[in-house]
Amino acid sequence: MNLNEISERLGKVSDIYAEKFGIRRDDDWFVLKIQEELGELSAAYLKLTQRARVGQDSQTELDKNLRDEVADVVAMTLLFAKHRGIDVEQAIKDKWFRYL
Repeated sequence: MNLNEISERLGKVSDIYAEKFGIRRDDDWFVLKIQEELGELSAAYLKLTQRARVGQDSQTELDKNLRDEVADVVAMTLLFAKHRGIDVEQAIKDKWFRYL
């Protein structure tokens, strides 16, 4: 799958989530969700690196939690871009790959 196909599938999941919980997704919601997920990623990383309370989580659970939070940050960023009509693949080519 390319990023556009992934974004479309994420959009379907987001639609289900919004309908189930009665969420109104607007510009603010998308960008605030990115921030929320980034905070959760930071917390997962701190736990994984033993710089926060780990509780009863095993190393396997800590590793999975970090992967899950990376997925959430990427997914919410792609959903925000989709909402704003940004072609992420093209944006990456224009911004990053021009240096290659």
